Amino acid sequence: MTKRRSKGDGSLYWSEARQRWIAEVTIGYTPAGKRIYRSGSGKTKTEAREKLKEVMRDHEDGLAIAPHNYTVADAVNDWLTYGLPGRSQNTIDKYGYLCRGHIIPDLGARKLRDPNKRHELSAEDVDKWLAEKAKTLSTSTVQRLHECLSRALDRAMARDKVKRNVAALCGVPKGQEGRPSKSLTFDQARALLNAGDGTPLYAYIVISLVVGARTEELRALTWDHVNLDGRPDDDPPVPPSIEVWRSVREHGDTKTKKSRRTLALPVRGVAALRDHQKRQEEERDRAGKAWQETGLVFASRVGTELDAANVRRAFRRVVKAAGLDPKAWTPRELRHSFVSLLSDNGVSLEEIAELCGHAGTRVTEAVYRHQLRPVLLNGAVAMDRIFASDATVSES
Repeated sequence: MTKRRSKGDGSLYWSEARQRWIAEVTIGYTPAGKRIYRSGSGKTKTEAREKLKEVMRDHEDGLAIAPHNYTVADAVNDWLTYGLPGRSQNTIDKYGYLCRGHIIPDLGARKLRDPNKRHELSAEDVDKWLAEKAKTLSTSTVQRLHECLSRALDRAMARDKVKRNVAALCGVPKGQEGRPSKSLTFDQARALLNAGDGTPLYAYIVISLVVGARTEELRALTWDHVNLDGRPDDDPPVPPSIEVWRSVREHGDTKTKKSRRTLALPVRGVAALRDHQKRQEEERDRAGKAWQETGLVFASRVGTELDAANVRRAFRRVVKAAGLDPKAWTPRELRHSFVSLLSDNGVSLEEIAELCGHAGTRVTEAVYRHQLRPVLLNGAVAMDRIFASDATVSES
C-alpha cells in the first residue's frame, strides 16, 4: 500500500513537458491569495527531493528565490553599475577596465550558485585564476583584480544572491615586478627646467620639482591659494607660499588630512609663477568670451581644468626636448625627484615627510625608498673617524 505523504511534505509528480520529476512544497500565500511555492526537479524521485531540500535550505538561510542562473558577470556588472556611489568617473572607468578586461572574460560565465556544483565558482577556481594572472601582471594589478571580484561578491552576498564570498577565502599571489619608481638627477632636472622654459607647462614643472606637490594637487591649485609676496614685515617674516588644500580627487579634498599643508616657495618658484600669471592674462584676453573663469593656476587656453592626459602630453614634449626618453618619465616622478634632491642635500627624513604631506616617515620610506640616501651613512663616517688611528697603524 502506498504511504500517504504527511502534511507539509508537499507534492511529487512527473512532468511530461519537462520529462522530469518535480518535488514541490507550499511555503505561504501572497496578500492576493496566490500560493508561494518552492520546487526542485530531477531525473529520479530521489534527485527531485534532494533538489527541493537544497532550495528549502536556501530559503531558510534567507537567500533569494532560486537565482541559479546568476553568474559572476551579473554580480560584477551590478557592482560596477550600482556599487560605486560617490566615486569619481576616473575611478569607475579604472575598475571597469579591470573587470571587463580580466574578470568577466575569464570568470564571467561561472555561476555563483549551481545545484549540480559543476559550474559554480569555487575558491579553488579563484586561486588558479589569480595564479595565472600573476604570471603576466604586476602584484598591485593582481591585488586590484582580487579586490574588484571580492567586492562584487560581497555585494551579491548582501543581496542574498550567493551564500558566501569565495574570493575572500583566497590569498593574493605575488605578481611581476611593476615599473620601478625613479627620480631625476640634478643634471637631468636642470636640463628639464631649461627645456621647459618658455613653454606653457614650465611653471607646473618648476612647482612640482621645488615643492613636491602631487600632480592632482597642482591641477586643483587656485590663485586664491597662492601668495607670491609673502609678509616680509611680519615677525618672523612669512615667505611666499602656496596652500595645498585641494586636489582633483572626488569631493575635492587632498589625499589625506596631513596632505593639507602650506609650502614656502623658493625664489625660482615665485619667478615661474609670476611669469605664468602674465601668460595666463594674455591667454584670457585672446580667448575673449570663450574664457571660463575658474581661478585655476594651471588651466587650458580657455581657463578650464586640465586633466591628467593633458599634462602628460605636454610633459613628454618637454622631456623629449631635454634629451630624455619621453616614454620613461611621467609628471609624478617630479615628486620623486623632489624627495631625492632633498635627501642628497642632507634634509632629514622627518622634514621630507612633512613637506610631502605624509602622516609619518613610514609612508615616506615605503614609497620613496629608492630616492632616500641610506640613513646609516653618518654612522659609518663616524666610525671611520673614531678608528682612524687604528686604520693608519694597520696599513703601516
